[in-house]
Amino acid sequence: MSQIIPQHFIVIGNPIAHSKSPEIHQQFAKQAQLQIRYNRQYCPDNAASFNAVVNAFFNGGGIGANVTVPFKQIAYQLCAEEGEISAHARVAGAVNTLMLKDGALYGDNTDGQGFVNHLISLDWPLKEAKVAILGAGGASRGVALPLIEAGISQLTIANRTVSKADDLVTQLSKASPVIKAIAPNFCALEQLHGEFDIIINATSIGLSGDKLPLQDSLNCHYAYDMMYGRQLPLLTHFSQKGAQVSDGYGMLLRQAALSFQLWTGAIIDPTLTTI
Repeated sequence: MSQIIPQHFIVIGNPIAHSKSPEIHQQFAKQAQLQIRYNRQYCPDNAASFNAVVNAFFNGGGIGANVTVPFKQIAYQLCAEEGEISAHARVAGAVNTLMLKDGALYGDNTDGQGFVNHLISLDWPLKEAKVAILGAGGASRGVALPLIEAGISQLTIANRTVSKADDLVTQLSKASPVIKAIAPNFCALEQLHGEFDIIINATSIGLSGDKLPLQDSLNCHYAYDMMYGRQLPLLTHFSQKGAQVSDGYGMLLRQAALSFQLWTGAIIDPTLTTI
């Protein structure tokens, strides 16, 4: 009787010891009735080391790799130079999922679609929604296109440094005609006001307990913080104003499920996963 050889996956990061990806993907594999090995891979924080890790992994028969901080932009550059990049990764300017496609390196970004899939599972209305994203970093850039593809009608990006919000809107509009067509707005974070359907915190503010500089006149029906695992001031603030709220735990599971599907073809129910 021949022995089943497990498929091999890794998550590459620095730091990496805290990553929950091995536990998540082992539960996915059990659900899909697949034998896998999924390991954390520490990597020194430079492009040469990252590229060496990726090449060694796939040359050694690896199937798929997740990429986390601080390597998502480096992974993007590697795929741009040596392989292929998905439309979502191109707009996001970052890659979180690597695999071989027709023998060449392929990079995708499942963060944004995983986020939207979580909103859909919560029954939050996206069609014609008026949305504000707090922050102008990689997390904001990653969710803009999937939100617009899901049918939102207005998008505002607010950041403490308003020039960064301006730059992000310009970059997104150049990267995607779909985004350009919706003509996103931008403003300083403390100037954001009015009524929104959904407000999304894509900053790390709140992890330390700090409060975002929000106007009293800023309101929403739904508030989402991409962080998870602790009490988040933004969610407390808008919950007290009567909004429905959610942290980013569901996004974590759903972006992982999309990576797993890309690698194995297996469609996973992330609600069956507990970590």
